[in-house]
Amino acid sequence: MDNTRNDLVREDGPTLPGRRQVLRAGIALATASLLPPNMARAQAQTGQATNAATPTQSPLRSTLGGRRRLGSLEVSSVGLGVQNMSRTYQTTIPTRSEMLNIIRTAFDLGVTFYDAAEAYGPHEVERILGEGVAPFRDQVVIASKFGWNIDLETGARRLGLNSRPGHIKLAVEGMLKRLRTDRIDLLYQHRVDPQVPIEDVAGAVKELMAQGKVLHWGLSEMGPNTLRRAHIELPISAVQNEYSMLWRGPEEVVIPLCQELGIGFVPWSPLGVGFLTGAIDANTRFADGDIRKVESRFSPENLPLNLALMDLTKSWAVRKQATPAQISLAWLMAQKPWIVPIPGTTQMPHMLENIGAAAVQFTPAERDELNRSVSAVQVRGARLPDAVLAFSDVEAPRKD
Repeated sequence: MDNTRNDLVREDGPTLPGRRQVLRAGIALATASLLPPNMARAQAQTGQATNAATPTQSPLRSTLGGRRRLGSLEVSSVGLGVQNMSRTYQTTIPTRSEMLNIIRTAFDLGVTFYDAAEAYGPHEVERILGEGVAPFRDQVVIASKFGWNIDLETGARRLGLNSRPGHIKLAVEGMLKRLRTDRIDLLYQHRVDPQVPIEDVAGAVKELMAQGKVLHWGLSEMGPNTLRRAHIELPISAVQNEYSMLWRGPEEVVIPLCQELGIGFVPWSPLGVGFLTGAIDANTRFADGDIRKVESRFSPENLPLNLALMDLTKSWAVRKQATPAQISLAWLMAQKPWIVPIPGTTQMPHMLENIGAAAVQFTPAERDELNRSVSAVQVRGARLPDAVLAFSDVEAPRKD
């Protein structure tokens, strides 16, 4: 990607009303090179790319403003994951002002769904998101997560998980302060705590809802029986699990169960931790501290074999006049109308590219053809290290 566009909208330049003027010129440049050609042509014909942007009517809002539902919660068709805005996979520290630029430009372009967690940072990503969305807080959906055993005051990580009801309530109080808000629109249990009945977790969230501090709730990487029990106790709006062309595990049980129960699905790592963008090749090696270094699907033995999936995605990118990342995200959205990917990025061009996926459409025949081709590729290696996988598909104990 051409990183020279990272300065498309500088936070240390014009801000808010003046910042919108910067967008007038910058959006045309960005969309012409990063969005699918049919979208860029449509904007040029209608003059959208040169109209002034406002918080409620941005130059691309009519094009990228498709909405989807997670249960009863309405969000943009593509969200923005902010996990790495305090530290990237490569362990570098992004520039805070540029992270605010990305958050605010995403909103200008129609993104209304932002995903964070207390564990990201820990705590620091919530602070960045809270500052970023402050000018338009009431027009967006903020999702965050509790569940890891994190010191409520210092943010220090401790071993294991903690979903005790009292801890959940205190964790949410901290979230509200860091996010500069009075409510969490979508609160997930980040991982199932095998020591706490899910009924007790739901009870704590229900109390927070009664106080107006939480509006919707969900689970992440839970076992299917826990999902059923939680939904009976307190209706769930969304499940967040890893899901992409690189990892299709949720198709077996979780996605059918979400369809049965009327629950939305939010794929984390929808671009396969960068694999599906085309930025990784057979010679790629990962730095110490980058989780991909210890994921066997990216090992020197498996990576060259898994690139067959990337070759497939690139061929479809040519066919649909899009990019591999856009094909990968559009494929997710084509599976179900209630699937909302949340690609994360720390680079402005990548954010613009990702939200452009909303304009890539597949006919039913194309979707079926692509699904068959993806299924034919056998991905080698595990999606996560065993120590991390141990926290997935966990069933909560039953309440005595």
